[in-house]
Amino acid sequence: MRHGRRLILAILFVCLFGFSCSRELKVKTKRIDHRPIYNHTLATILVEYASAVYMSDLTELFSWTCSRCDDLTKGFEIIELIVDIQHCLQSFVGVAKNLNAIVIAFRGTQEHSIQNWVEDLFWKQLDLNYPGMPDAMVHHGFYSAYHNTTLRPGILNAVKRAKDYYGDLDIMVTGHSMGGAMASFCGLDLTVNHEAKNVLVMTFGQPRIGNAVFASYYSRLVPNSIRITNNHDIVPHLPPYYSYFPQKTYHHFPREVWLYSIGLGSLVYNVEKVCDGSGEDPACSRSVSGTSISDHLNYYGIDLMGETWRSCGIVMDSFVKEYGKTDLDGNFALSRNPATPILKLKTEVDDGGNRV
Repeated sequence: MRHGRRLILAILFVCLFGFSCSRELKVKTKRIDHRPIYNHTLATILVEYASAVYMSDLTELFSWTCSRCDDLTKGFEIIELIVDIQHCLQSFVGVAKNLNAIVIAFRGTQEHSIQNWVEDLFWKQLDLNYPGMPDAMVHHGFYSAYHNTTLRPGILNAVKRAKDYYGDLDIMVTGHSMGGAMASFCGLDLTVNHEAKNVLVMTFGQPRIGNAVFASYYSRLVPNSIRITNNHDIVPHLPPYYSYFPQKTYHHFPREVWLYSIGLGSLVYNVEKVCDGSGEDPACSRSVSGTSISDHLNYYGIDLMGETWRSCGIVMDSFVKEYGKTDLDGNFALSRNPATPILKLKTEVDDGGNRV
């Protein structure tokens, strides 16, 4: 009889355990809904910064005279422009006086390599324990692109210089694609390790970067974060999310804003849907197949790609070298003190089509 009871209890235990393991793990949030306020105007401004950081003409980018350095970002003052040649990374830090904020932008994956990069993401596994967060795991490549390259020290130094000069400004961190992944780690780093206040993270077409435990930590530590996704953009669907393996699979942090269109024929309406606090709202981008690269390369009508097919190709005039510093690996940064004017660009062109 006792043996029978034990057997029944064992079966019940196994059934309950199996059921609990198969349930989808939800991102834990506080009872108070720290829902970041989605601001359409701010999104259309920050997407222009996410686009400008792709520019390869560093002279025009550093002086903020490039073709993408106008419109809603006019008057932006770059303090630091960092180029990590080794890893094909690029970022800048500056002050947007109209936003009363420091803006940090990270370049994403170059257009010509997106197809291979997307294919690689299908097979990426969680492979790094995030420091100081028990059971939180992240993508080693995305983590290292921010933490273990020349970008991080240059960015932190520039933020300090901007604050020393302008005071305690807000910080807005943005990026597209892989640049969005780095922007997310940067926002977390500034908040946790450098006690920065009023940090906003807004990314475009960002991939998943960690598991559900990491997403839960992230949502509490950097609550003012918004991931904007566009229609059938393939990248926010990667690396894959499996709801029945929450501990071992990737999971987006909240909050998503999904851009999509509805209508028939010439009657088309653009919708901007603020999603729930789970990070994986099944009624947002997860409700459609993520199959489009073209949806990945344009947000709010702004191109988010490099303007050259050359891999990590850059162009720079000799006069800006006085603002530069280069390390032994060839990585360099163009740097200046806040409010220090840049030499006036010489825009005359010689017979050979070169700037003189």
